[in-house]
Amino acid sequence: MKKKICIFLFLLLWTGFSFAQVKVPGANASVDATLVWMLANETSAENVDQFHDIALRTLKRGLETAPDSTVAHIHESLARWHAYNGKFPTDSVVYHAEKALGYYLESNDKQKIADSYRSLSIDYLNLGELEKAQEVLFKAIKLYEELGDEAGLGSAYRTLGVKYRVTEDYEKSIDYTNLAIPFLEEAEDHSSIAIAQFNLIIGYGELGEFEKAYEATERCLEIVRTKAPEQVFVAVRAYSYRGDVYIKAGDLENALKDYMTAWEMCKQQIGEERCATYRTEIGHIFLLQENYAQALEHLLAGVDSYDDKGQAGLIQPYLDLAEAYRNLGDFRNALIFKERAHANSEKMLQDRINSIESEMAIKYETEKKDEALATQAALLLQKNKTQTLMIIIASLLLLFLLSLLYFYYKNKKTTRIIRAKNAEKELLLKEIHHRVKNNLEMVKSLIALQAAQIEDPTTKDAMIASQNRVQSMGIIHQKLYQGNNLGSIEMKDYFLNLSEGILDSFNAEERVKIECAMDDLELDVDTAVPIGLIVNELLTNALKYAFPQDQKGVINIRLEKEREHHLKLEVRDNGIGKTAGVAPKGTGFGSQLIELLTLQLNGKMRERSDTGTHVEFDFAIQKSA
Repeated sequence: MKKKICIFLFLLLWTGFSFAQVKVPGANASVDATLVWMLANETSAENVDQFHDIALRTLKRGLETAPDSTVAHIHESLARWHAYNGKFPTDSVVYHAEKALGYYLESNDKQKIADSYRSLSIDYLNLGELEKAQEVLFKAIKLYEELGDEAGLGSAYRTLGVKYRVTEDYEKSIDYTNLAIPFLEEAEDHSSIAIAQFNLIIGYGELGEFEKAYEATERCLEIVRTKAPEQVFVAVRAYSYRGDVYIKAGDLENALKDYMTAWEMCKQQIGEERCATYRTEIGHIFLLQENYAQALEHLLAGVDSYDDKGQAGLIQPYLDLAEAYRNLGDFRNALIFKERAHANSEKMLQDRINSIESEMAIKYETEKKDEALATQAALLLQKNKTQTLMIIIASLLLLFLLSLLYFYYKNKKTTRIIRAKNAEKELLLKEIHHRVKNNLEMVKSLIALQAAQIEDPTTKDAMIASQNRVQSMGIIHQKLYQGNNLGSIEMKDYFLNLSEGILDSFNAEERVKIECAMDDLELDVDTAVPIGLIVNELLTNALKYAFPQDQKGVINIRLEKEREHHLKLEVRDNGIGKTAGVAPKGTGFGSQLIELLTLQLNGKMRERSDTGTHVEFDFAIQKSA
């Protein structure tokens, strides 16, 4: 279960501030006295309603009378208060953090500038501005090196570990975290050492190294118990993150214990109302255990808390609620929460599409396009003569396809390309890959919905073909994230799933049989994706043209490794075959795509028509780096 790091990253960074009770300052209190009150109450459960008004009043007076350093402190306190309370958008946190940085830049205080850069990088991560986060973080590292600040370097490297954790590069996240810990130990920054364990807990958990994740959790809890007892919320998050690892390991009982512990500890510190979001985790476990009544109770409380805090974008908690209601027989509420999850997913997809379009436009203007990208861009331009809605859908599909092909191509060459120029591109491609698995099914559904309203046969066929291409990629990602090996695909199982989907889209299950006569064979993602797209095109062509007038038939698929790094693919049918001298039907896009993907795999294609159509491919695949 994914964690929203917005609220608690700030909480964990700033729980070192005093919670001592300071009298609420009057309207005539000095700026310095009011700032002392703000620092003591920015993470306090008391005076929450008064804090914002007092802080803004203090800021106004500070701008008139106080030095730049004091104004910067006021903005920093406001940023931390916004982050801790979670009642305002993350933009409010970033606004005040950027203002504080501006004042420190004016005063040329390198130490405070470096600290502000590092803090601001976390704010950008919370806002999803990953490139900005990386940019200011590297600036912080450079300043810390100039200052000889080992403690600062340790914190910066730990934050860099967070950044790679957010982009799901867990190996780099672990490497940078382990690089940070010696610096933090030298500085005896026990709180940061404990917080650094989060990257190790999550990273090792995602990589399937569960025992190392458990060890990191125990180390975090031991540091809090013996050296940083004031960091209660560090322990809270450690229990919560270990609960996630237990789920991945299939240990639901221990996951429930950790989630309950995290919730109880949080309640003891700031009250039940402000900790209710943890109950979505507890509800998820009860749902997995088929205890639907208790699942419903916790999920409702957690979701209500998220809604009260104005935190949009919930998907999984809504889906969990829908499932709980469905199993309890309340189909009306099940449909309501299912639709909410769908609406949030659609909004996130549209937001990401807009972001990708903007970022890709900039990259196309500043970097040289390779031949594959230029070909796909030309195909995209050809779509501008169709209906407006179809243009939008086709553009999205091509954009996803471009991004995937670009990602796989660039990953093979990362060791030979200048790493400094490739850092931003790698970051974008990793995020696209992260979002594709969640969004491809949405794109497929949108295409299917539009196709159902189109009467023109040519246009409808194009829509179905597009839907099948999306499906072929979607199955790849489904297998990746559901399987035990995230780096390879079992091709026989994949072909069977792909065949079922294509037969269903053509309503041909009763008259056409697809056989997959091959042994189990696993391929890496770089090879499986293009082969999957090739087979998708060939199956689609066979179903459209090989069996006219509801004729029955059989399609055979065979993929085998003849020798090391050489694959042989065969797709044949017993249909009517091709007639010599007759031009092929369709737009030709599928044939162009097959040729492009065959070249990408260093392959050769042979085709013959005797009793049906028989297509063979020989691929000389390169060894994975």
